[in-house]
Amino acid sequence: MNALQIAASGMAAQQMRVDTVSNNLANMSTTGYNARRADFADLHYQQIARPGTIAAEDGTMLPTGVQLGMGVRPSSVSVVLAQGSLSQTGGDLDVAIEGAGYLEVTLPNGAAAYTRDGALKRSADGLIVNADGHEVAPGITIPDDANSLSINADGEVYAYFSAQVQPQLLGQLNMVNFTNAKGLEATGSNLFLETEASGPPIQGLPGEDGLGTLRQGYLEDSSVDAVREVTELIKAQRAYELNSKVIRAADEILSATVQVK
Repeated sequence: MNALQIAASGMAAQQMRVDTVSNNLANMSTTGYNARRADFADLHYQQIARPGTIAAEDGTMLPTGVQLGMGVRPSSVSVVLAQGSLSQTGGDLDVAIEGAGYLEVTLPNGAAAYTRDGALKRSADGLIVNADGHEVAPGITIPDDANSLSINADGEVYAYFSAQVQPQLLGQLNMVNFTNAKGLEATGSNLFLETEASGPPIQGLPGEDGLGTLRQGYLEDSSVDAVREVTELIKAQRAYELNSKVIRAADEILSATVQVK
């Protein structure tokens, strides 16, 4: 009886769906987080009689045939690329990306990683870094005697000093985009890595070549829709219960078969 295996695959699929929803709900307050969605595909089919087969009895063609499905499998857990709402923080080093694109950071091993988390910090050496202390490209250093900072929509970072009327340009933040941003590898800490599926990073400046602009003093909220996620959770729970009922029914059928004398 294939029903046991089919229902078991359905329960495993719904468990993955619940795991995905729970991760989304857990990250409702994560800056720049995009919700994930679990996608599924049906498994191979047992061809009892293929459509179009000629019936031996009278030579007529079977219009539909007999194809028995063998269950479900996960096909992907993809990122739902959506702009989160912006929350005002007033921080000099808080920047939100309005539109497409990622900030580039340099990992300790020298590799590049990418993030939409604009909660930037200042290291002991004056470098602009992310929350984990990774340098934000292109490596801008804030002088010790700077009174305040200004980051415009184009990513230009200016410092203000007591002895100067005009601000000093310190540098310009880089931004990148990808042909297939859903193909990026999530590593945690709001960081992504380039993969063959994502394609190479497309370098650019904020506001150019389809890249978004920066807004200082704001952070991008998580794009998770709590109502939608709770609805998905209820649907997954009901589907899990139905698959478990199939297993119980199949078990009862097998028990009745064994007891036949």
